[in-house]
Amino acid sequence: MTERNRIYLASPHMSGLEQQYINEAFNSNWVAPLGPNVDAFEQEFSDYVGSAGAVALSSGTAAIHLALILLNVQEEDIVFCSSLTFVASANPILYQKATPVFIDSEPGSWNMSSLALERAMKAYADKGKKPKAVIVVNLYGQSADYDSLKKICDEYDVPIIEDAAESLGATYKGRMSGTIGKFGIYSFNGNKIITTSGGGMLVSDDVESLTKARFLATQAKDKVLHYQHSHVGFNYRLSNVLAGIGRGQLRVLDERIEQKRSIYYRYHQAFSDTATGIQFMPETSYGKSTRWLTALSIESHLPNTKISDIINYLECLNIESRNVWKPMHLQPLFKECEYFVHEENQDVSQFLFNTGLCVPSGTNMSEEEQEQVIRHLKDILN
Repeated sequence: MTERNRIYLASPHMSGLEQQYINEAFNSNWVAPLGPNVDAFEQEFSDYVGSAGAVALSSGTAAIHLALILLNVQEEDIVFCSSLTFVASANPILYQKATPVFIDSEPGSWNMSSLALERAMKAYADKGKKPKAVIVVNLYGQSADYDSLKKICDEYDVPIIEDAAESLGATYKGRMSGTIGKFGIYSFNGNKIITTSGGGMLVSDDVESLTKARFLATQAKDKVLHYQHSHVGFNYRLSNVLAGIGRGQLRVLDERIEQKRSIYYRYHQAFSDTATGIQFMPETSYGKSTRWLTALSIESHLPNTKISDIINYLECLNIESRNVWKPMHLQPLFKECEYFVHEENQDVSQFLFNTGLCVPSGTNMSEEEQEQVIRHLKDILN
């Protein structure tokens, strides 16, 4: 295979609808940050997810950072965070000079463990240092179990930041992923289910806080004629051109979700007869997953199952695959941070990292290309 027909893990998939909004931006010369597309994208997005408001930003990381600021997270504060995630979930904690504490996953959803969270909350409450916030990550297109997590957080009066960067379009008991916590964040990076090239969104039912987020994200300029600044601000707003891409992408989101789920079903059917030990990320009964990435776990007792060997083998065939996220508590950056496991002698996050594989899941991948991936996976596993 050549680079032209490389099979990617997940690449941008344009619908053709984006060009209309991009042209409007160019024809009106609204190519700088802010503009009609930004305003419309925020409204259309909040309507889709069912939040009171939304703020379009330069990245999902920026959205988490602003959420922490809005919750008054400061130096020496404690913030709990899912361990099994991408580093962007945790880095903003360090921006605020706060201390992250990492929480394990539970095997039923691969998302934050309520057992681990409860022990962590009690341990820090006993020390008189309950966290300022809990960042709960919705992994690989599936919501965490918010009834159990929110019950714990409400008991200790700790707000939830819902990191829905990977789960736009997923549901939890009829509610849209990203709308259950105090703040919800989304990413429109190139590999996400919809993309703006680069971008993110902050949502909440607290409209007053969103107004403050807009202020902080546009360099915190005071409302006077001259340039005056009384607060530290950030250059975090989305451009009008990129918001136009987002508007076109949003119109095909439901179609993309069904395509992602179809990709998962083809993988699942292909490997349903494979020797026991191959397990796909479970879909919980409380909601619908988008299957943003098809992720599976290959237990180590099977032959030819070293994950790095599988990834390298597929790479030689010009097929991109990835490990499941390396947990934050195993990262050199966070080696001094405390970590709470799901249960004693059961570190779910580390197990999934050791045995987990994400396979090509792009919606612009043809069925024939997916069949190639399946065939080569079977070759190495058998």
